Amino acid sequence: MSQASPDDAPPVHDLIGIGFGPSNVAMAIALTERNSRVGRQEAVTAHFFESQPRFGWHRGMLIDDATMQVSFLKDLVTLRNPSSEFSFLCYLQSQGRLVDFVNGKSLFPLRVEFHAYFEWAAAQVDDMVSYGHEVIDVRPVERDGVVEYVDVTSRSGSETVVHRARNLVIGTGLRPQMPDGVKRTDRVWHTSDLLARVEGLDTAEPPSRFVVVGAGQSAAENVAYLHRRFPKAEVCAVFSRYGYSPADDSGFANRIFDPDAVDEYFTAPDETKRRLMDYHGNTNYAVVDIDLIDDLYRTAYQEKVLGTERLRFLNVSRVVDTVETPDTVRTTVESLVTGDRTTLDADVVVYATGYLPADALGLLGDVAEHCLLDDQGRVRVERDYRIATGPGLGCGIYLQGGTEHTHGITSSLLSNTAVRVGEILDSVVEREPKGAPGRPHDAVGGVGAPL
Repeated sequence: MSQASPDDAPPVHDLIGIGFGPSNVAMAIALTERNSRVGRQEAVTAHFFESQPRFGWHRGMLIDDATMQVSFLKDLVTLRNPSSEFSFLCYLQSQGRLVDFVNGKSLFPLRVEFHAYFEWAAAQVDDMVSYGHEVIDVRPVERDGVVEYVDVTSRSGSETVVHRARNLVIGTGLRPQMPDGVKRTDRVWHTSDLLARVEGLDTAEPPSRFVVVGAGQSAAENVAYLHRRFPKAEVCAVFSRYGYSPADDSGFANRIFDPDAVDEYFTAPDETKRRLMDYHGNTNYAVVDIDLIDDLYRTAYQEKVLGTERLRFLNVSRVVDTVETPDTVRTTVESLVTGDRTTLDADVVVYATGYLPADALGLLGDVAEHCLLDDQGRVRVERDYRIATGPGLGCGIYLQGGTEHTHGITSSLLSNTAVRVGEILDSVVEREPKGAPGRPHDAVGGVGAPL
């Protein structure tokens, strides 16, 4: 553990963000708006590190006709600040499409358009981020017997830089999840690989069969896309249900995504938390938009009528084995009713098996020793999204994601992003020690200084 030394200290920021996906872009915007109101003397200094060379959000799933599953009003700012200049509506105005969008009478933009909105918003605060920088080390810095700062080391190529922070905001997103024993290869994909992998398929010998495993939105979108993209290929959907289950997006059920629901979930007993997740898991998990379900059913029925069945559903079934051969992926599908097994030789198997949050403590090194866990070994998180820590850690560690067990279903979803970043920023400001040494001029260049 290093000791704080004013003589050789790296630049100090009030806040350093790890990752620059939508959540931390929203945080950078909230900082920008606050600092423009309060002026330089009360500004919160901040910088963000992103390992990608530029902004990107689920690029592998930006299918041209896929739409968002949340209202455009749940953008990066509106629920926190409806008058913000960083809203989706302001983006549309800047692109000359506001009236056209309104005339479309839809709350749900194309996913590619919302990604373009994110890029537009990120570009307006890009002085606060270092792209192409992977955070490789976080070390505690002690002052007067308490860890008051952390030193964050990032690497870009062969160069490493160190910056010091009073607070960390971890927003490293989700990681693709594959079944145990299954590895991603050129022929075995996760849905997050879709668009990049499709471009690499040999067009001289078009694929003849795909297998898509899973029953959620991504699985259904992959099935529809591959069926449309490869008009001579068979697409086999494998899932353990009778069919895709529709997402419950009714008004009352959607209250689970409300900002107030976070307060209720946080204070609820553990048994109530479990019941709420059981009751309302069908708003988000392993469910599909009803319009897409209907489209797939109509397509399958039409093919049956015409005798040209390329779209196959192996329901109430599971994949029990996937073996790559020189030319195919041999997939064994087992009926959950009879136990009968079917072998499918496919060009590609796509697993739509979801995502897991990144291990926040794994990033923290020795700092993790100060973080408290609950009786199930999960990180304890306060209502302000700050990791609960022992008395020896004065630095705030905040999570954007990985808090479902404490804050509910919106932990890593866009629905509550705008409100969440406002709450985190309020906490950072409220916890700022009065008369902190060197503030606000100790961060080189002030707010969002380029590194």
